[in-house]
Amino acid sequence: MFGLIFSLLIISVLQVNAYIKEMYLLQDYQQRIGQLTEENKYLEIDFAKADSLKNIGGFVQNMIFEKADKIEYIKVLDTTVLAK
Repeated sequence: MFGLIFSLLIISVLQVNAYIKEMYLLQDYQQRIGQLTEENKYLEIDFAKADSLKNIGGFVQNMIFEKADKIEYIKVLDTTVLAK
């Protein structure tokens, strides 16, 4: 009888320990989700700033481009390039 009570007591302690561990993990995950959500907001703002037309115009001006004088198009005669 004493062994049964002792076994049930040990099992209940282990279950409570596992439950507490899961609760702490859940709390840590929720905190991490909050941090990632906050970081995502800042990244979205940074992306919007980087993708604005004003910045793209400045980027294009800093690049070295040449104006095309004559445009030549390649005419494909047949749709099959290679056949065996």
